[in-house]
Amino acid sequence: MKFNRKKISNLAFVLLLVLFFIPNTRGMMQIFLTRTFSFSPGLVAAEKRIQVATYDWKLHGVNTASINFDVAKDKVILINYWATWCPPCIAEMPSLQDLYDDYKDKVVFLFVTNETDEDISKFMNAKHYDYPVYRSLSTHPKPFVNSPIPQTYLISKKGNIIIEKTGAADWNSNKVRETIDKLLSE
Repeated sequence: MKFNRKKISNLAFVLLLVLFFIPNTRGMMQIFLTRTFSFSPGLVAAEKRIQVATYDWKLHGVNTASINFDVAKDKVILINYWATWCPPCIAEMPSLQDLYDDYKDKVVFLFVTNETDEDISKFMNAKHYDYPVYRSLSTHPKPFVNSPIPQTYLISKKGNIIIEKTGAADWNSNKVRETIDKLLSE
């Protein structure tokens, strides 16, 4: 049997499909494809931007100190709702870690989950992530929603939601970095 380009591409496609049906490889394939096809998130149109209603939100620090969200008032904030079992969440984590590495002293990062401290610690250690993870101890402020995940918000110093993204994205893009730089200079 002679292999030509069409047969090779068909074989690769069938192999990809088979990998999706094998339970041990399904998650890895979802993460790989999500990461491959993630793009920079878009900005919320200026006339549609919503303001954070309140900064009263108690957060338990899993790998950092517990805080009240009011410490973030008048600062640029990035909130990411996520879980260790969520392939799109896992797919976007490297780009969020890179963003955190470069902006951790300038932007308030809140990675919020409902999972146990033990599960989070195990995940963070295995992946070598060091961003701050929190669990909500009180109702999150409006207009934030924590479902579906991942759900991510970039908030200006004035409390306006500049980016609201459901699903995985490339958070380490030039567009996001330019937006954050602009927000920091305001």
